[in-house]
Amino acid sequence: MPPDSGRDAVTRAYAACERIARRHYENFPVASILLPASMRPHIAAIYAFARLADDFADEGDLPPARRLALLDDWGQRLWASVASGSGSPTSAERLAPSPCADSIFLALSHTIRACSLPVALFEDLLSAFRQDVVTTRYATWADVLDYCRRSANPVGRLVLRVAGRADANLDRASDAVCTALQLTNFWQDLERDWRKGRLYVPRDERERFGAREADLDARVMSAAWREALSEMAARTRRLFAEGRAVCDGLGGRLRYELRLTWLGGMRVLDRLERAGFDVFTARPSLGSSDIPALLWGAVAWGRPRPA
Repeated sequence: MPPDSGRDAVTRAYAACERIARRHYENFPVASILLPASMRPHIAAIYAFARLADDFADEGDLPPARRLALLDDWGQRLWASVASGSGSPTSAERLAPSPCADSIFLALSHTIRACSLPVALFEDLLSAFRQDVVTTRYATWADVLDYCRRSANPVGRLVLRVAGRADANLDRASDAVCTALQLTNFWQDLERDWRKGRLYVPRDERERFGAREADLDARVMSAAWREALSEMAARTRRLFAEGRAVCDGLGGRLRYELRLTWLGGMRVLDRLERAGFDVFTARPSLGSSDIPALLWGAVAWGRPRPA
């Protein structure tokens, strides 16, 4: 392949990943305009890889064995693309046919080489997606945190590596923020996850407060569930506080991207608490009306937060 043709193929692959990122916008911006332009394609490639893998684990009505096979093949394709430096089809394509698959792995293999990304972080993500297929309950808070360690924390570390930062203190702060964001999403999506048969509030905490699964079946946010979720939210809030340093440890536009992400997560957590965690009535989320307050919060970052 002539060099120019190779560069064109990589450019098209990144463009495909950016389209996936834009289509799946959720609570927090993905590869947004605040990211440095040089980082945006790499973040989009990472997101596209994780987004499709998450869909294998969670979307549609496929049986568990099929979901696990798709994830296994996605992992095999990851290693094959790293070894070959391309998104060439492997057995994964037969199990996970996607018009975007080749583009995702072509872009991702380029990103992994260009940014010296540890492939083990992508393996951690895949292990969490596999766990979602087979695990619907968690016994302890430590079990939930271990899931977050693999489902959320790798994303933050990958962003730091794309930014050229490999610093233990930043990693620890990033882990705290990413875990807090993942936990906030659990409490925000409690009703949605319950409909899928999944619950992330650990059993020991449910038993401590007397929160019954029967109440969730009845779509009742009982006093016991409010107490249990208040405890979960308090722990989540402490993790946000522990992770705030990562928003100050980077400069330029990325600093503001991280501040907005942090503020967005806290804003959702605040709304959950004000609503008494009644996600059966309404699911707190962010919208365009939140943008002015988030932007002001990012600019006025050093000032104390109002009570």
